[in-house]
Amino acid sequence: MTTERALRGAPPHRLLDSLRVSLARHIAALSVDLLLVDYGLTSLRPVEPVQARAGVQHVPMGSGPAGRAFATQQPYLSGGDGPTATAFLPVTVRGERCGVLVVVLPSDRVAPRSIEDLAQVAESLGHALRVAERHTDLYRRTRRAHPLSVAAEMQWGVLPGRSCAGAEFDLHAYWEPSYTSGGHVLDWCVTEEELTLVVGNGTGPGTRSALLSNLALNAIRNARRAGLDLVGQASLTDQALYGQHRGERSLSALLLSFARATGEVRVVDAGSPTVWRLRGGVTERIELERQLPLGMFEDTVYATQRLSVLPGDRLVFVACDRGETTPDGDDESLDRSVGPAVDRTGHVAGRDTPQAVVRALREAPGTMPDDILVLCLDWHGRDPGTERREPAGEDARTV
Repeated sequence: MTTERALRGAPPHRLLDSLRVSLARHIAALSVDLLLVDYGLTSLRPVEPVQARAGVQHVPMGSGPAGRAFATQQPYLSGGDGPTATAFLPVTVRGERCGVLVVVLPSDRVAPRSIEDLAQVAESLGHALRVAERHTDLYRRTRRAHPLSVAAEMQWGVLPGRSCAGAEFDLHAYWEPSYTSGGHVLDWCVTEEELTLVVGNGTGPGTRSALLSNLALNAIRNARRAGLDLVGQASLTDQALYGQHRGERSLSALLLSFARATGEVRVVDAGSPTVWRLRGGVTERIELERQLPLGMFEDTVYATQRLSVLPGDRLVFVACDRGETTPDGDDESLDRSVGPAVDRTGHVAGRDTPQAVVRALREAPGTMPDDILVLCLDWHGRDPGTERREPAGEDARTV
């Protein structure tokens, strides 16, 4: 497509300028603007090219047609009765919601095919943005509704994003505070055979915690990319953290590997965030055998547990800053708040569930930890016609 070639050939900071020229030439577009979601998921903010122009203003989240297109992830057409119409198109990359493309065009150019073509353009723009962000600060700067702390800058620099989608799953994450936190650990990797997840409890605000989580995340990635299994990943990370901090600082984390074909799950629970399952309208916590946090002692030996997930299952991971006290100072008090918060989101779309859980926790009685990360994994499984294996081994169980 000509527009895709224009995006590939444009300088990183001029993607929008190139898109304006291309769409004006091919569909007589009168204006083209891009709204990017801010780090806190509170507003959609316009990208201003190097030579700023008078364009659209920032839009509060959930407001107007742009907010509708972002929330539903469906194109939305406004107007058309007069001389012009405005198309609002979600910009998404493999499940990661980036923003909304806003295109004003003559009403006589509006047709179902043209909207479909514009939706493809928005998808191509999303992929181009991912590459361009490596070479310019323009788009990351646009996403800031407030200044980021140094710790938050470090965190956003290493975390993979908020969402990922595959044929068998959708996962979405949200964490607070978004502009000052530095202790969250989150990562995933997708291959043909498996989905690997890492979720770590917050370790507190500030650059000291950001350095700890950064070291842990890179150690896990290093081990995974070297071909080590979950036990190897946990062991190498444990050694890296202990070697740096000699047990004074540690990280509680879950490492999981989901077999995409069967739903079998291998888990290493190193102190762990809590995991909740929604199945058939019932919400319950998955009880795992906790092992020592990463980096607490030298040469800790870790072991895997075996679980399985079924099509239609939803897993909600809740990680928080364990350095802060919960209302009663123990896990049970936190569970009493988390369980109802997760249960209330049973009919909420997966992409909105993490933020809804955090909001419910903030509204719950008592004092919640300042740093909270929630990850929602919706498991679809393979097509029913695809053969499924039962979990193997006596230690396998369905959760």
